[in-house]
Amino acid sequence: MKLSLFGRSALALFATAILGLGMTGCGGGTIAFLWVLGQQYNQIAAFKVDDYTGNLTQTPHEPFVSGGSKPIQILVKSGGRYIYVLNQGTGGAQGTHATQGNVSVFSVGGDGVLTFQQSYVTQGYNSQWMAFDSTGEYLYVLDQYSPSADGNGSITAYQINDSSGRLFLVQNTQSVANGQAALTYFEVGSASSAIPSPIMMKQAGSCLFATNANTIQAYTFSSGQLVTTTNGGIQLSNSNITSINGNGSLLSVTDNLNNSISLYQIGSTCALAAVNGGSATMTSLGTENPQYSIIDSSGKYLYVLNQTNNGTLPSIPYSSIMAYTINSANNQIQAIAGAPYPTGANPVCMVEDPTNQYVYTSDHDAGTITGKRIDTTTGILSNLTRGSTFSATGEASCLAISGSID
Repeated sequence: MKLSLFGRSALALFATAILGLGMTGCGGGTIAFLWVLGQQYNQIAAFKVDDYTGNLTQTPHEPFVSGGSKPIQILVKSGGRYIYVLNQGTGGAQGTHATQGNVSVFSVGGDGVLTFQQSYVTQGYNSQWMAFDSTGEYLYVLDQYSPSADGNGSITAYQINDSSGRLFLVQNTQSVANGQAALTYFEVGSASSAIPSPIMMKQAGSCLFATNANTIQAYTFSSGQLVTTTNGGIQLSNSNITSINGNGSLLSVTDNLNNSISLYQIGSTCALAAVNGGSATMTSLGTENPQYSIIDSSGKYLYVLNQTNNGTLPSIPYSSIMAYTINSANNQIQAIAGAPYPTGANPVCMVEDPTNQYVYTSDHDAGTITGKRIDTTTGILSNLTRGSTFSATGEASCLAISGSID
């Protein structure tokens, strides 16, 4: 059947309207932008997330240059107008580093296109992680080595300009001796309680936690200043912490020596208490080497990225997502039937989309993103309807996701 001229014109106008809304006949609108870092070529791959399918499509002009060497982490400022990329740099401690780490600021345009604004060198060496404070007005960067070369790590604090996204260094004015200049960083640990080689931070309410392999230092925020809540770090039973994360009043800790996931309750003074029944070992389920975890936005489900299996169960994927329910009454965890779920090789980071329908992992060795749909009533993950694996960029590190721009 042939369409009349009027019919063809109406159909063309409808198709144009659909494309203008960022929609297709096979899917829905764009609900988020997703960016993933690649360390092989210091790049940022960029995608649009489809509402109906969770499918990822590349944005125009991607990949983007990260603005430094070895990008390791990416954060999105509330409102989605700016993103911050932490470039680790190369080398090690003070005097041995080849390239110091920096934070690159990008503005977000239409279709998730990134425009570089400026970069800022951190005060320490061998950058590891970033976190916002509870207001989103300050950004903190964790370095493995302090400028004082005392074996501790350090945190560089920046105030964020809301209108430009740019950063301004916050000096440590808490303990300034007469006639001496304020420090430009905050120590992680002290001379009497060393916390060497910190690897990650997590903001939870009014608390900021920085961790190394077995000790967590807790801080509270005060106008950009970091105030330690204890004289020394909090010693955990974990042997080799690989990540800390969490949601609400729970902190989740992965440990690749014990092959375990553990939950800790966050107290009013940022104290941590192990949750009775809130831990599990991966080995009994056939997975090993947990590297990252997230608690979903509802607080009902815990997902753990495992980079290998132990070879005892042929059906267990080599790299995977393990899943648990979190009991709302006592925070005890229980494995979800059907888990673990396969990912690309060596997953390192995971995010949930802003509509709470999908999760995505960045797979370092595969250079891919793996997407899964969340069953919000059970926590079970399933493959996306139009394919769950998407090519990203070489040696993928962390990823970030943003909702609509406002």
